[in-house]
Amino acid sequence: MRFGALAVMLRRVCIGDTMATLHLGQVLSFDGSPFDEGHDAVWHERRGALAVEGDRILAVGPADAMRAAHPAAEVIDHGDGLIVPGFVDAHAHYPQTGMIASWGKRLIDWLNHYTFPEEMRFADPAHARAVAGRYLDLLLDHGTTSVCTYCTIHPASVDAIFEAAEARGMRVFAGKTCMDRDTAPEGLRDSAQSAYDDSKALLERWHGTGRASYVITPRFSPTSTVAQLEALGALWGEHPDCLMQTHLSEQVDEIAWVKSLYPSARDYLDTYEAHGLLGAGGLYGHAIHLEPRERDRLREVGASLIHCPTSNTFIGSGLFDMGGLTREGQIVGLATDTGGGSSFSMLRTMAAAYEIGQLRHRPLHASELLWLATQGSARALHVDDRIGNLAAGMEADFIVLDLASTPAIAQRVAQAGDIWEALFPTIMMGDDRAVTSTWVAGRKR
Repeated sequence: MRFGALAVMLRRVCIGDTMATLHLGQVLSFDGSPFDEGHDAVWHERRGALAVEGDRILAVGPADAMRAAHPAAEVIDHGDGLIVPGFVDAHAHYPQTGMIASWGKRLIDWLNHYTFPEEMRFADPAHARAVAGRYLDLLLDHGTTSVCTYCTIHPASVDAIFEAAEARGMRVFAGKTCMDRDTAPEGLRDSAQSAYDDSKALLERWHGTGRASYVITPRFSPTSTVAQLEALGALWGEHPDCLMQTHLSEQVDEIAWVKSLYPSARDYLDTYEAHGLLGAGGLYGHAIHLEPRERDRLREVGASLIHCPTSNTFIGSGLFDMGGLTREGQIVGLATDTGGGSSFSMLRTMAAAYEIGQLRHRPLHASELLWLATQGSARALHVDDRIGNLAAGMEADFIVLDLASTPAIAQRVAQAGDIWEALFPTIMMGDDRAVTSTWVAGRKR
């Protein structure tokens, strides 16, 4: 931590904020990206403090200096717990909560056999509300404080997740999934016009309300007609402050399917680009099997690629090129992709990203993995000025990790020589037991 920045933080914590709370423990925050700056991007204080007032972080610094600067604050001592930003899951399907870990299908069969029948149940608003609450509680248990999720074609599924998020104070990104092509089952099809109308109405109802952000959501090109893609591209053009999420180049047979449905397209990405669905606010899930032109265009426009490692291995999709994509300047976020992903845990997701990196001969360091699950995903969602880090002025979403949560992890940590050796076993072997508390907008959840 630079001394000048620390002095500013300490001055801020002294100015009239008598209701502040000091959280003591190990503290880890980012001054930049470890992919670009290595360990110099990370600040770790063995005995640090996080000052919170209301829903905002006031200051971060060494515990002794923070306590001296703010003697009237309530103190919560987390002992040796590691205070880190709350995890940010950049791509998920909350309606698939009930069918997570369904056995052994390729993507297209998996959608038809498991996903679509499950999503039809969301025609019942009561079912949508029950699953939305259960899903967000599962995320909080695992230390995830923000998520970007697909809903179903039913507008009530969008209302359900935003209402559940509002009740928990969570920053959530979500949108109605749009599908009008007969490749989707009859009970899950809308139309180009209804997709536009429903999405616009939901956007006007929710976008920017509290911590809600609406995301324009064509599921992917194989389940949308050209007319629907054009309608959603037009809606995005009318509301460029919204994000847009979809899927791209997840499996090789999917790419062949897209080529058969869009024979005049230059490549998979062109099915979006030609209809106004390529831009800086675009979130492209998976992006494993990209052509050189696609990589160039994604980088040129500043789009975000979302890595979903447990899903990619569980469904057998392929190995994301983290090393090559980050070297060439792509923006990358990290995600569970539940229920194609096999875990609600971002710790497990980080572990899978490490394993895929090993197979790609580019193992990710613990600092890179944690950054991807926090500030990296926040950056991909264009909110890294609000969430994903511990710094003055940021929203107070953070978690406390027990770095010795199980006997197996504890015996390894006992031999650790630095914070990264102490954190890495929790990344590789940790689960919800490692998350001792989750704080959303400054409140324990």
